[in-house]
Amino acid sequence: MGAQLRVYRQKIRSAQTTKKITRAMELIAASRIQKAKARVEASTPYANAITRAVSAVAVHSKTDHPLLTEAETVERAAVVIFTSDRGLAGAFNSQVLREAEELAELLRSEGKEISYYLIGRKAQGYFSFRRRTAERVWTGGTEAPVFETAKEVSESLIEAFERPAAEGGVQEIHLVYNRLISMVSQLPQVTRLLPLQIVEGVREPGETNPLYEFEPEAEVVLDKLLPDYIESRIFNAMLESAAAKHAATQKAMKSASDNADSLIRDYTRLANNARQAEITQQISELVGGADALSS
Repeated sequence: MGAQLRVYRQKIRSAQTTKKITRAMELIAASRIQKAKARVEASTPYANAITRAVSAVAVHSKTDHPLLTEAETVERAAVVIFTSDRGLAGAFNSQVLREAEELAELLRSEGKEISYYLIGRKAQGYFSFRRRTAERVWTGGTEAPVFETAKEVSESLIEAFERPAAEGGVQEIHLVYNRLISMVSQLPQVTRLLPLQIVEGVREPGETNPLYEFEPEAEVVLDKLLPDYIESRIFNAMLESAAAKHAATQKAMKSASDNADSLIRDYTRLANNARQAEITQQISELVGGADALSS
């Protein structure tokens, strides 16, 4: 009984130590979420505005720009996967990788080859374990994204989009990342970055179509706007993924802390039962010894 009691007490101490760690990680994630959400809220209006601006130029100028025109035959598509550098975030990375696999299957069923661009060590590890190749990989800084990384990713994607298909170029670019819906919900999002899907602001009833006049020419405006559009969308996706990761970490660590509490309660009850059984056995031995002496 004494050995069993020592085992239960050791397990209680281990669960208490684990709870301290998970609780600290939960508090750290909670402190980072607000800053991450503020960065997303600051970048989203600009990303939406520049998307509407590019759409307006594309619609009203009636120009055929290489980054706006859909190819008659799409031979290869690029899929950019946004994951984190670290784990301990529940299903955060697995769900975005699963969504990317479903997108890849859909594209392959349409006769398209896939070129992967990976952001985060979890995506890199996923592809390395399966001996699959990727065009480019960016790691580090996924929890606090910087614009320089988004610009580097944008330049690589534009270069691949402008390259001929015979030389390994792509005709479509898709983004797959986690989007923060709420503190307890993070859902994978799939967005086609290029060719641009026309998006214009919703007009109120009775509102007329605006008239546009371009200075300089529409082609020059698009040449300037499109790189900014791609950079802003990629940076916004990186910020969304970072905020979702912090929320997922907080949720996972809270669950781990609750599980540690449950283990502590269970092992404490088992330890009390073992201690009571030990006391009962000692009393029985004393009574038995006293009876033996008296007889």
